[in-house]
Amino acid sequence: MVAKDTTINFLKSHSMNEFWLKVNKTLRYHARQTVVDMRGFWWDQRRMPADRPIFVVSDSRSGTQMLYKTLSESKEIGSLQREIYAIWEKLHSPANKNWDTHALDATDASQYDRDFVTRYFYAHTGNLRFVDKNNQHGLAVPYLHALFPDATFVYIKRNPGDTLNSMIEGWGKPERFATWSTDLPENVAIDNGSYERWCHYLPDGWRDYLNSSVEDVCAFQYGAIHKAILSAKKNIPQDQWIEIFYEDVVKDSVVEIRKLFYKLGLIFNTRLEKNSANLLKKPYDPLFEIKLEKWREHRHRERIERVLPKVVDVAKEMGYEV
Repeated sequence: MVAKDTTINFLKSHSMNEFWLKVNKTLRYHARQTVVDMRGFWWDQRRMPADRPIFVVSDSRSGTQMLYKTLSESKEIGSLQREIYAIWEKLHSPANKNWDTHALDATDASQYDRDFVTRYFYAHTGNLRFVDKNNQHGLAVPYLHALFPDATFVYIKRNPGDTLNSMIEGWGKPERFATWSTDLPENVAIDNGSYERWCHYLPDGWRDYLNSSVEDVCAFQYGAIHKAILSAKKNIPQDQWIEIFYEDVVKDSVVEIRKLFYKLGLIFNTRLEKNSANLLKKPYDPLFEIKLEKWREHRHRERIERVLPKVVDVAKEMGYEV
């Protein structure tokens, strides 16, 4: 009888703990939402412009997440701590362009877009200077610059071998890298049907690769997005363009991150230095190992060796010898 009473009391206690945890979670959610709503209302009254936003751009699987999360540690800028594909897609879905591309140019920019994005970040972060990234931004630098002429672009570059290796791995994870393509009106049959969901992003001409090998698709994507970024760079003021090599960050994360913060005019304190020092010990994406030239030891090596000649020119322009 004592054992039974003890069990009943434990279950009651456990049930009450779960109840109060749920209550606490609900209250915190509504408190946060109230703050967001109040900031949004305040912005509606003042319509304050964004202040030198920061956009991290590159190819998929090139270290953008690592850099974005590192910059998000700064208390001087706002960060949503996540990618907001759905928000940007609300403004310009590729469906609106017949699914031809994720590329956007200055003609796609509007005051509505500018206000929408500024208000969203201010409401959710309380800051008019913010950092953002998604893999499709590399195809939309002219658009982003037209929206925010004072924006700074941080372009992180990674050697083609390791990038292609990680991109191929990404194609095997459509639940992460193809969430936006569920309504794509094409029959995707990459590698003889091994991959049926289009991953990462849509450069112009992607339909020519619907039945290609996965390495050919990745080489095409790599070349297309970096050519787009390098082309857009020509029209961005020099002091609003920062380039950083992924390999340099891996070799000395503290030095490279400190330089980046300095160029952005952000404080680099002891806390941020410690975070940078531990950057590679606790990678933001545990599914992808941080290691230089890892593609040479990987199962995709032969595939990558076959397509590397296709990206030699753009890699050289980026600063790599292939």
